[in-house]
Amino acid sequence: MGAGPQISLDRSSPVPLYFQIAEQLEGAIVSGALAPGDKIDNELDLAGRLGLSRPTVRQAIQVLVDKGMVVRKRGVGTQVVHGKVRRSVELTSLYDDLTAAGQDPRTEVLGLRRVEADEDVARELQLEPGAPVWSVERLRYIGDEPLALMHNLLPASLLDLDAIDLTRVGLYAALRDAGIWMRVAKQRIGSRRADARESRVLAERKGAPLLTMQRTAYDDAGRAVEYGEHAYRPDLYAFEITLVDR
Repeated sequence: MGAGPQISLDRSSPVPLYFQIAEQLEGAIVSGALAPGDKIDNELDLAGRLGLSRPTVRQAIQVLVDKGMVVRKRGVGTQVVHGKVRRSVELTSLYDDLTAAGQDPRTEVLGLRRVEADEDVARELQLEPGAPVWSVERLRYIGDEPLALMHNLLPASLLDLDAIDLTRVGLYAALRDAGIWMRVAKQRIGSRRADARESRVLAERKGAPLLTMQRTAYDDAGRAVEYGEHAYRPDLYAFEITLVDR
């Protein structure tokens, strides 16, 4: 059985009925009346309750889907999710940003191993090709929703990642604990379509658009200490940039 606020419609208003529904449901989500994980009445029940056609209700729900506020799950129905994470483009970690925003992130480590740096990684980390590096892949969640697939590479000489529980601490926090402080980074933001594996782990359809970020970060001594390639679900994540007129 779904949930939802009492929805009142003004049929004489020039505001489309589907938009009135979407606006009231969005208000309930923002206010907390509808919490993450709550189910919303299905389209048929909501249409019957409001005396509207099913396509009108479907259009209202799609507005919320497009905003990343609800998801449709086969066999489950329409569920409220966390609002989109908006992250300023600054030299911070996703874990630190989510924690500061009260989002209570969860991390699954998909892989951690020492490998030899190929030419591309060696160039980014200012190493000789074949130098040992840590390769760590993690899946970051907000609640039960996968948010980001992250692959990071670090010189193996920096710290022993085998001794660190990356399900409980962020990578940048682990570096700070080792006395390594990030000071500057070069970063590229882009997009691409999800491949089969990315779509599976991020709970997206194959070929869905993903927001991407590549970053090489340097410490206060000018050493390249981390190279990362991340993919984010755009329905849950966005970058924010402040522009200043010079």
